[in-house]
This record gives sequence, structure tokens and C-alpha cells, in this order.
Amino acid sequence: MTIGKTGRGLAVAAAILAAVGLATASRPADAGGGWGGGGISPGAAVGLGLGAFALGSVLSHPYYNPYPYGYYGYGYYPPAPAYDPPAAYYPPARSCWSPYYQYYYAC
Repeated sequence: MTIGKTGRGLAVAAAILAAVGLATASRPADAGGGWGGGGISPGAAVGLGLGAFALGSVLSHPYYNPYPYGYYGYGYYPPAPAYDPPAAYYPPARSCWSPYYQYYYAC
């Protein structure tokens, strides 16, 4: 169950990162970005920051649980799992024909 939630969170984080990365405007490779040229564009920096935030939020969930003892509180335990016995077998009701009264009755 936790793996499914984590996988879903990672997928959402990857989708957000991809959307932000695709939405940013690209620059030519020789565009200067500070001292000595190169560097990272502002859009890419925003994308990396949002992706890192989303990934950190997803991965930190098990460590920052608002209910560390479950919904039962400290000192209380959740109820034990119940294993119900199988349902009793009730055979179908028999019916017999009464030639005198000419109807079916339970026999």
C-alpha cells in the first residue's frame, strides 16, 4: 500500500517536473548566463526547485506522519483482524407433492 502511494507521488513529481521543463523557453547553446558564459536558465532553475520540493515532500511523508501511533492515540492498539467463520450450510428447502391437497408442502 505504501509502495503504491510512493510510486503515485513519484509519478506526480515527475509529471510536474516534466511540465515545468517543457513549459520553459529554450535558449541557444551559446547564450551567456553570467561570468564566463553558460549557466542555467531561470526557467530551468524554477523547474529544478519545484521538482526537488515535490520529490522531497513525497519521500519525507513516512518520517513526518501526523498520526505516529495511528488513529487510536498513544497507549491504544488497533483492533485485531477478525477472521469470521465460514457461513453455515443451509440446504435448499425440500418440497413434497401432496396428491390429496394437490399442492407442495415442506417435508
